[in-house]
Amino acid sequence: MSSPAPSPAARLRGLRPDWLSDPKVWRTEILGGLVVALALIPEAISFSIIAGVDPAIGLFASFTMAVTISVVGGRRAMISAATGAVALVIAPLNREHGLGYLVAAVILAGVFQIVLGALGVAKLMRFVPRSVMVGFVNALAILVFMAQVPEMHDVPWPVYPLIVAGLALMVFFPKITKVVPAPLVSIVVLTAVTVGAAIAVPTVGDKGDLPSSLPVPGLPDVPFTLHTLTTVAPYALAMALVGLMESLMTAKLVDDITDTRSSKTRESIGQGIANIVTGFFGGMGGCAMIGQTMINVRVSGARTRLSTFLAGAFLMVLCIVFGPVVSDIPMAALVAVMVMVCFATFDWHSIAPKTLKRLPAGETIVMVVTVAVVVATHNLAIGVVVGTLTATVAFARRVAHHADVTAVVDPEGTQVVYAVTGELFFASANDLVTRFDYAADPDKVVIDLTSAHIWDASSVAALDAITGKYAQRGKQVEIIGLNEHSAALHDTLSGELTS
Repeated sequence: MSSPAPSPAARLRGLRPDWLSDPKVWRTEILGGLVVALALIPEAISFSIIAGVDPAIGLFASFTMAVTISVVGGRRAMISAATGAVALVIAPLNREHGLGYLVAAVILAGVFQIVLGALGVAKLMRFVPRSVMVGFVNALAILVFMAQVPEMHDVPWPVYPLIVAGLALMVFFPKITKVVPAPLVSIVVLTAVTVGAAIAVPTVGDKGDLPSSLPVPGLPDVPFTLHTLTTVAPYALAMALVGLMESLMTAKLVDDITDTRSSKTRESIGQGIANIVTGFFGGMGGCAMIGQTMINVRVSGARTRLSTFLAGAFLMVLCIVFGPVVSDIPMAALVAVMVMVCFATFDWHSIAPKTLKRLPAGETIVMVVTVAVVVATHNLAIGVVVGTLTATVAFARRVAHHADVTAVVDPEGTQVVYAVTGELFFASANDLVTRFDYAADPDKVVIDLTSAHIWDASSVAALDAITGKYAQRGKQVEIIGLNEHSAALHDTLSGELTS
């Protein structure tokens, strides 16, 4: 007897998000969003300065990106906002042509991201090896820490004990209770101390004026001509690629931390939609923010879209309603939060002597190269591309060495059988030609590929060269043991690769 179908009310309850049914989750998400919003303000202002725009442009971008991606994104609890990587890409466009062209580039970048997402660019993430991912995470931690160094240089001496106090609060407060996120407690306590004791230290207000009203939608102030399109298109494409790379890498990182899966295709398209919305509201665009995401996911423990939405909503509320209060937050409090994020993000196990001894040298080299390139360029996307290429070269070298050739001459000396084993591709095929004794071999030569696989045209060309060298000496070559794929490739290309 089949069980009765669930009632509409029961089905509706099953569709309700966790934060609606669990007060503990509800509290975690709200407080996590608040902590992220507080940390976003100085970051967004700093990135606005990098891009050469008014601080309100970066804050508006962070608001619209976070709110939009919370609905259309593919990775729950991930934070998207104005970022340094995007600011670096579009800064030259703003400097040379003005804000209107920058906004147009943001909208076009969103279109590119939607197209790339629909074409399945997210599937390329499976080609990013673990060593590159570890290097990416470690480089991120280093970059986030380096971004805090200016806030600790040439500042009044009370800044240093405030940072230490903030770190101590975040380390020891969770041992008392985890009801309230430790970063939020640290920010509130340090703000109260500096304001109450009238301690003169750099504050959020020193970074720039906070907006006093919500952004208003509109079209970019540019001529809608082919010249405008050709001007903004290169910057838009670069922004789209950098934004997708950082967002997809961040999504993969959050997947690993939370042991959950996310839709990378939806995230790619969602990033495009968020940038289009941001552009029409006059923002500077953005992508996933790894540091803020780590605050939300790893430090605060948030897991749902609510925290992402509230991070954007709280950002505007804090700026418009509580602007004077937020302006008094000491930068030391936010620096302490970000330093704690760096410590929690860095994969310390990856540099432990025991780990380094066990890992193949190539894996360590790939990780180090990824970190070095990211730190040198301050661009996570470039580091990931270079790291992946390095890993590909290392893998090709390793696999090429596994190809081997063994010769067996029959007792009568009328025939020699060469048994080829391993993977035959461009890296191993180049050495294959040198493994045969063309002058001394008997007139009948058999090349047995039962334990080998032909992958590319280079391998077919190498076999043709071997056959040709024997033919020049009047010797007959027979190739046997080809599997179905290898036989099809060999039959198609053999004799067609040379003029």
